Formats: sequence, structure tokens, C-alpha cells
Amino acid sequence: MQQNNSISEWLESSALDGANQAYIENLYESYLQDPLSVDSSWQEVFNRFPKTNIPEQSHSKVRDYFKRLARDNSPNGVTVIDPNVSARLVKALQFVNAHRNRGHLHADLDPLKMWQRMDAPTLDYRFYGFNDNDLDEVFNIGGYVYNKEQITLRELADALRKTYCSTIGLEFMHVNDLEARTWLQRKVENLLNKPLFNAKEQVQFLQELTAADGLERYLGAKFPGAKRFSLEGSDAFILLMKEIIRHGKRSGIDDVIMGMAHRGRLNMLINVLGKKPAELFDEFAGKKHGNGTGDVKYHQGFSSDFMTEDGLVHLALAFNPSHLEIVSPVVIGSVRARQKRTNDDKSKVLAVTVHGDSAVIGQGVVQETLNMSATRGYSVGGTIRIVINNQIGFTTSNPQDTRSTEYCTDIAKMIEAPVIHVNGDDPEAVAYAARMAVEYRTLFKRDIFIDLVSYRRHGHNEADEPSATQPLMYDRIKKHPTPRKIYADRLVSAGIINEEQATELMNNYRDALDNGECVVPEWRAVDISSKEWTKYLSQEWLEYSGSFDRQRFLGLAQKVCEYPEGHQLQSRVNKIYADRLLMAKGEKLLDWGMAETMAYATLLDEGYHIRLSGEDAGRGTFFHRHSVLHNQKDATLYIPLTKLHNAQGRFEVWDSVLTENAVLAFEYGYATTDPKTLTIWEAQFGDFANCAQVVIDQFISSGEQKWGRMCGLVMLLPHGYEGQGPEHSSARLERYLQLCAQQNMQVCVPSTPAQIYHLLRRQMVRKVRRPLIVITPKSLLRHPLAVSSIDELVDGKYQNVIAEIDNLDPTQVRRVVMCSGKVYYDLLEQRRKNNQTDVAIVRIEQLYPYPHEEMKAALAAYQHVKDYVWCQEEPLNQGAWYCSQHNFITSIPEQGKLRYVGRPASASPAVGYTSLHNEQQTALVNEALA
Repeated sequence: MQQNNSISEWLESSALDGANQAYIENLYESYLQDPLSVDSSWQEVFNRFPKTNIPEQSHSKVRDYFKRLARDNSPNGVTVIDPNVSARLVKALQFVNAHRNRGHLHADLDPLKMWQRMDAPTLDYRFYGFNDNDLDEVFNIGGYVYNKEQITLRELADALRKTYCSTIGLEFMHVNDLEARTWLQRKVENLLNKPLFNAKEQVQFLQELTAADGLERYLGAKFPGAKRFSLEGSDAFILLMKEIIRHGKRSGIDDVIMGMAHRGRLNMLINVLGKKPAELFDEFAGKKHGNGTGDVKYHQGFSSDFMTEDGLVHLALAFNPSHLEIVSPVVIGSVRARQKRTNDDKSKVLAVTVHGDSAVIGQGVVQETLNMSATRGYSVGGTIRIVINNQIGFTTSNPQDTRSTEYCTDIAKMIEAPVIHVNGDDPEAVAYAARMAVEYRTLFKRDIFIDLVSYRRHGHNEADEPSATQPLMYDRIKKHPTPRKIYADRLVSAGIINEEQATELMNNYRDALDNGECVVPEWRAVDISSKEWTKYLSQEWLEYSGSFDRQRFLGLAQKVCEYPEGHQLQSRVNKIYADRLLMAKGEKLLDWGMAETMAYATLLDEGYHIRLSGEDAGRGTFFHRHSVLHNQKDATLYIPLTKLHNAQGRFEVWDSVLTENAVLAFEYGYATTDPKTLTIWEAQFGDFANCAQVVIDQFISSGEQKWGRMCGLVMLLPHGYEGQGPEHSSARLERYLQLCAQQNMQVCVPSTPAQIYHLLRRQMVRKVRRPLIVITPKSLLRHPLAVSSIDELVDGKYQNVIAEIDNLDPTQVRRVVMCSGKVYYDLLEQRRKNNQTDVAIVRIEQLYPYPHEEMKAALAAYQHVKDYVWCQEEPLNQGAWYCSQHNFITSIPEQGKLRYVGRPASASPAVGYTSLHNEQQTALVNEALA
């Protein structure tokens, strides 16, 4: 449509005069429903009219306006309307919109041509009342599509098919943002501008397909039957990744952090990241590389630098266990840490996650990660999410068994992420999808999916026989040429290369594999001399000096209690801060909340950063933290820990989305990336970590041994038997202790405010970065005996063992009770109530690594005692007893005997009846002291 100085001038000069009033009304009706349903030039026209909250009035005003303009431009002042012409034009425009909405349903996506697609009758012009005799009818669509004023129905149908029903099928009409949706529409309609790539780029794509194909063939011949989870059938994934990297650099990306499961991982390592084939061959042969216990070759990560025409890009592939999708939030956490470390505005570090078709729709962590994608504490400015769509999961290929939706990517619609479905046998369509995804993410800082529809040439692994369960699919696969062969033939046919050149590419790649050196010409070695992790490579637990300058401490204590005068606090919070001010002045002993806050304040003062997240982390589940102050008048926020001084470290506290699995994985990824940030995840109740068990088992407890990945992540797990039932009592201490070995992590049960202060500070000040599991209290947060002095904080240190604190005569002691956590205070109060002096109580505050020397010192005065008790609140088969009794036995004298006192073995963590809980608690305390 021509843009003239006025609407009337435009009407006069166009074919849309008074005869097309009905058309304009229909067009405006569509505009009112959805502005993007009309061309941008029409949007500009309609945007000029006054808006009203009543659609009928708005529509009437514009209708009258167009009637007046049409009458004024009619030769005799009489409105002439041809309803048949107008109606047919509207039908033609509906035909266009149908393709924008549903064209992907008829797209040529499946290389095997077996995909049973949902029918879309609206994509046929006959649906709108046209027939074959109408194909040469001309429609004036005003540049509505393809910048062509007039177009025949035949041309229109052909153009729509080539754009929306080709080897790219774009789903984007669920994107509500008008600007983003308009951009996607125009980008896909640019597909008609051929050629999309020059000859140099086409040869490069063939080289990358040749590499993907060549590696798999080489490994299959060299190590027949060995598991490699081959990429064959989805070979275009390699050029997809390289094109994302290349185009990413053009768009300002400096780092690409990637996560993927095992399918195609070896190919990715060799052909994108530049791992030496010789090293991979050694792994196939079972040779050991590096320290630790290691992991299988298709779980390994890697990092390198990749040189593009526009500069260097740093690449990192995250290590990943077989729990397919769990690596996605780990990658996002790592990206967030890199962005924070470099003060990036989310434009220079890109996350790319790779999914399987059955896993992306089947595993709940995908939904959790998508839900986090635009939240304040977890956003990374968009992720490119690639689905390697083999159309099969292990041995299940019937979509009625794998999902309840048309596409495996339909989960993307929950965050309005566009989906580019692309046929894996068309490398140029794949490359276009890569560029489109990079540009969309760069412009709009949102997630986008690429669904690489392909197939799996072998079974789930190379030892499987897939025809046993998918006979028809694998009969077709055996006859289907490889993506490399299809594209090579295409380039030969187009005269880009000849057969000899295509063969030469294959031979050159095979020779490079024989040589064993890097086969990626863009590869560059990473300079590790300046990397931040080198100083933490020590395998020893270093001593921690807990002293802190008193005057600095007092000044910080005052600062964490300050807030603006007009910032009105809720009454209970006001009382807490009034008490903290007294604590800061030394007029009151410090409680847990104040001591924890001072740990953060002193670390921030020393330049460390703090990141604390979890459900209700700002306030604290049990109303003890209140690091975020909510103004009762206007709901504004004030965070004292961010206002200490200009040179302080960064403090972040985030109330997380209501999930544990993805959030804990995110924080793990963050902690493995930034050793200068104390990264803390707090469970709402300790046992809520159940939902994140895979993160604990596969990453936190074993990541260093398997992959050499150090991590200083802290888990705060509220724990304590106060009669709140099975789900709100136990943090499942036994599970963490069972995972402990090879000095892999710390499990601590601090029982005083001074202890949590030193424990958190120790985690950062020591040059060791290993996970810390903290069993934190609930009722002890406000227990009158659970308090500490300023001296204990500024002049003390973390005590792995706390010996008897009452002034007992050791020679009169006949029994020593050892314990951890809240039960200590129950024992202490009852012993004092009984006026007993013959039972000593020793607290073990670090259960792993077990403090042998400190325990010997604490028990040195009781060498004559034969009666030793381990007392715990948890049932016999839970808590520390089963996992740690061998350590307890090594600490007591040879003549001593150790016995258990606590709840009987139970299938449930705790009873659900308050009366029964009280009965059990009283019994175990009395038995321990009797």
C-alpha cells in the first residue's frame, strides 16, 4: 500500500475506493481482534483513529469515517459497494492468515515421510470458496504479503506454501508481543528471497555435514558395538551449532555455554569444541585421563575458544549425567554467574540447551526451567533451546505413547516461545533457523526453540537392534540416504562442486582423524593462566581463622540495622530490628538471624559476593532472616545488606519459583562458575530437597570426583523434631552422610548463632570450594539458650566439636552422651532440671569430614567412662547413627561401649500425632540421661 500524505489521498490513488468499504470494515474488524492480523501498513492507518473502551463505538467511528472518505472520493458523491469483490478479498486475506497460524502443520519436516500430521483444511484455498477456475484471479492485497501489490491466487498459494509449508515450519502466532510476532512473520517471509546462502557458505555446510558423518563412520568401524549414542540421522546438528556460534559472534556474543545429553555428544566434542580424536580413542580403549574416578566418555564436558570471522567466542559444554534434562538449569545458572561476573547486560553470554524429543516434553524439570526463564532472579536474557528430534525415545515412537500434544515442543507455548520446526535433511533451512534463533534472542532477550526433525540411524545405543520394535521405521531408514549424501548431490546438481570434490572432503576428514589431532579449524586453546579456579585446586581442608576486627564488626552491625526513616516496618519485624540494634550495641546476645546476617555483612565488607535463594528466602520460612524490608505504606523494598558501603561485594536474595529441582540445579551451575560468590540455596523445609535428589546425587556429591568440577554451594536445610509431622521434621540427614566419601563435601549441624556465623564465613575464607550441607534449626532460631556473644563471633572460629559447657567434675561423670542439633538443648535443660552432674554432653557439629582429633580432645577427660551414648531425635534407621557409628566408635576409649538412644526404626521420618511425638521425645531424653 502506498503511504501518501493523507488517508483520502491514499484512497483516491488506490484500488480500494468506495467499492471496497466492506473490505475495509472486515479488515478493521480483524484489527480490533488482533492488530497483527493485518499488514503493518494497515496497522499504521488504523492506529490513527481515536480509541474507545467500547469496541462497537470505536468500530462505528471508523466505519463512518471510511464511508465519508469513500463518498467524498466517489465521482458522483454516491457510495458504490460491490459486496462480492470485497468478500472474496477478505477470504484471500484469511487464506494468508491461516498459513501464518497453521502452515507448520503442512510443512515438509519429516525426512522419513512417516509423520502422521494433524489435518489443516484452512490451508487449502478451496476452504474459502475458491476453485481451480479462480487461480488466475488477481487480488489487490496492498503489499499485504511479499511486498507485491497485485497477485493471482495461484501465485499467492505457491508463495504461502514455499514460505510456511516448506522445510521450515514456524509456530509463532501464540507470541502475544506484537513487535516480536511482527519480526518473526517478516523473518520467515524472507525465505522467498533466494538464494539465502552463497557458494562459500554452502561448501562450508557440506564440510560440516561431512565431519559429522565421517566421525560416526570412523568410530563405528574402529570400535564396533561400543556405545557412542551416535548422531547419525541428525548430522545437521553440527552445522546448526557452528552457525549459532558464528552468527552469535556477529550479534555480539562472546561466550556460548551449552548443555546436552548423550545423543551426539561425542560428535559435538570433536567437531565443534575441538577435543582431540586421539583422546577420545583412548577413552574408548579404557585409558584414564586426569584425577578422580572419572565418568563415561559421553558425559564429559569441555571448553575451548572458537575463532570466527568476527572474532573469538569462548565455548563451554557442561558435564552431564544420564539424567537427560537436568543439565538445562545447570547451564542457565552458569550463564547467570558469567553475566554477573562481567556486569553483562545479558547480551554477551548465550545459553544453548539441547534436548531429546521424548525428554523435552516428558521431564518436569523442563517446565520448571522454562518457568524460571523470565523471572528476576534466574533470567539470562533468553536461551536457544534445540530439540534433536529423533521421533523416538529409547524404543517408544508412537506419539500417543510419548506425549499428549501434536508436537514435542508444545511445552514452549507456556512461555510464548516461538518454535522453528526444521527438516534435518535440509542444511540450508537448518542454518537459516540458527540465524533466526540468534537474532530473535538478541533482539528480544527471550527463549526460542529449534525443533530439528530427523531420525536415529541406529538403536538407542549401537548394541541395540531397533528393528525389533520399530520395523517399518528402520526399514525406511536403511534405504534413506545420509544428510551428507543428500546435500552433496544437491550441490553437485547445482554446479557448486563436483563429485571428486565431495569425495575429497571425506578423505581429508578421515586423514585428520587418523592423525589424532584437533579437526576443528576454528579451535583455539583456552588460556587458563588467569582463571579464577586455579587457587582452589588444593585437596586439603585448610585451617580457618575466624577473627574479625571488632570495630569494623560493630560498624557493620549498626549498618545492617538501619533503614530509611519513612520506611514503615510491620510490627513484628520492627521488634526484630529493634532487638538487633541492641545486639549491635552489645546490650543483648546475638540470636541466629543476627549472627547469620553478620556473616553476610562481614563477607560483603571483604569483597565477597552473596547469592541466597529459595522459597521465601528473603524473609526466611521461620521468620528469622528479614533481609528484605517491606514498607507497610507503599510496599517498597529496602535491603540493608546492599547499603554497607560503596566498595562492598554484591548481595542478592531471591524468593525462588516454587520448585526445588531446577532451582537447586541452577544454583549448582552458578556456584561451579563463580568461586568468589557464596552461593546458598535454602529449602523451605529440609526434606523439600527430596524433589531435587538427582541434583544432589549426580552433581553436588559426585561432580568433583567424576568431572573435576569444584563447587562451593551451600544448602541450608531446616531440621528438627517439633511435632510438625512426617514432612516437616527431618531434612534426611542420613542421605547426605551416605553420599559422603573421598572428602567430597561437608555435613554440619551448627547449634549456636556463633557457629552459623563462622560456618558461613569459613566456606568463603578458606581456599577450598566443596559443597556444604547445613542442617539448620527451626525452634532454635528463637531458643533462649541458643544465643552468642559478640566475642564468640569476632574472636572465635567454627568448632567441629563442642565439649561439655557446664562446670562438671570429669571424675564424677559416669556417662557421656554424644549428639548433634536441637536435641542437645532438650538434653541440657532436662539435665539441669534433674540437677545431674554425672552425665556429660558433647556436641558433634561436623559429621563429615568426621573430626577425629577434636573428638579425642573433647573426650580426653572421660577415659575412665565405659558408658557412651549416641542420642538422636531421628528414628534408628535414619539420622546419623547408621552412617556415622563407626566414626563414633573410633573416638571412645577401648573399654567403652557405645549404644543408641532415640526413636525406634520407622518407615516414616516422624509421627503425625503431637501427643505421640511428645511421648517419644520425653522417652529418648530420659533414657539418655537415666
